[in-house]
Amino acid sequence: MPIKNPVVANDRTYPAPKTCAIAICLDGCEPEYLEVAIAEGLMPTLKRIRETGTDRLAHSVIPSFTNPNNMSIATGRPPAVHGICGNFLYEPETGQEVMMNDVRFLRAPTVFSKFYEAGARVAVVTAKDKLRALLGAGLKFDEDRAIAFSSERSGDTTKAEHGIDKASDWLGMPVPEVYSADLSEFVFAAGVKLLKEWKPDVMYLSTTDYIQHKFAPDEQGAKDFYAMFDRYLTELDAMGAAIVVTADHGMKPKHDANGDPAVIYVQDLFDDWLGKDAARVILPITDPYVVHHGALGSFATVYLPNGCVVSEIMDKLAKIDGILTVRDQHQAKREYDLPADRIGHIVIISDENMTLGTSADRHDLSGLKEPLRSHGGLTEQEVPFIVNRVIDLPNAPTLRNFDAFFYATTAAALEEVPA
Repeated sequence: MPIKNPVVANDRTYPAPKTCAIAICLDGCEPEYLEVAIAEGLMPTLKRIRETGTDRLAHSVIPSFTNPNNMSIATGRPPAVHGICGNFLYEPETGQEVMMNDVRFLRAPTVFSKFYEAGARVAVVTAKDKLRALLGAGLKFDEDRAIAFSSERSGDTTKAEHGIDKASDWLGMPVPEVYSADLSEFVFAAGVKLLKEWKPDVMYLSTTDYIQHKFAPDEQGAKDFYAMFDRYLTELDAMGAAIVVTADHGMKPKHDANGDPAVIYVQDLFDDWLGKDAARVILPITDPYVVHHGALGSFATVYLPNGCVVSEIMDKLAKIDGILTVRDQHQAKREYDLPADRIGHIVIISDENMTLGTSADRHDLSGLKEPLRSHGGLTEQEVPFIVNRVIDLPNAPTLRNFDAFFYATTAAALEEVPA
């Protein structure tokens, strides 16, 4: 039975949906990808939805990386609230650099868990398994009201841990290769089957940005991806779901005129200035899947040794060509809604065509077969926000990608539900 009352999650009130409320996160979807694909006639359904529904641009959270933005969408709040401010972090108390994909790092409940507590049926399908535990936090799988799994590990799912046994067999598709468009297509195909057969009240579909790292908007690989997505969107829309299409971040070219990666190696700078390893540079883009970006993004944090004059270091960094902005811990917390205890002493953001690395000898770029495309900074903050209903929406920067479920449930609560 559909839930009857609004649901409160992290001090936001979400309307009770009358039809399935779906948020789709197209990882790395720079708005230009949609413009090109629509202009070439490859996305007729999305073109129609933009014309007959609501079409806006929104801002992602900073850093414009996968985990912070997915968890902002999942909680309806910025990283200062939920605590996930990167894919990767340094823990000063342990001296360890670790992946931030453990539920212990999450400081707020997800919208999904609150809807589940209210009696809703909740489905979450994500491409990479690094996000699955965080997105599924607070769900229970013993009442046939929650399903949460990744394409990457779809061959190993169990009813007890994911709400479904062997999802790849259930879907009739093989477990996809991680570095492929198939990983995202599996997400869309699973979403269609779940909506048709399992009928969730709330569903989240989150893809991977392998294609967006590899292909520019006007290249064939990107066009094929968005044409594929539009076919699945057609099916979801036809079943009457209220759908918000957004992204976790954009994507920009980060290479020089010769096609070589454009990089400022920040750890090398600090080693020259302060002595080897006196400072510690952290790249929150780092995750187990670095083939397509070499752990190079446009956002870095720095932990400084005792006795450093932070303002002097910031002044030196600000003079380097390719660095867009430098903020101390307190400025970054205030301006970017970040948790101060997880971002070091300094935050560095590079410009549209530059990335930040640690040391030159610590980045394996052998997997980069195409000119580098990446994200993480302010220039990748603009993302699409498209709803297949007519609703009242602000524009960016007021509209944020993490408003997705608020507006998806708002749209799903409308009296008039199209056939």
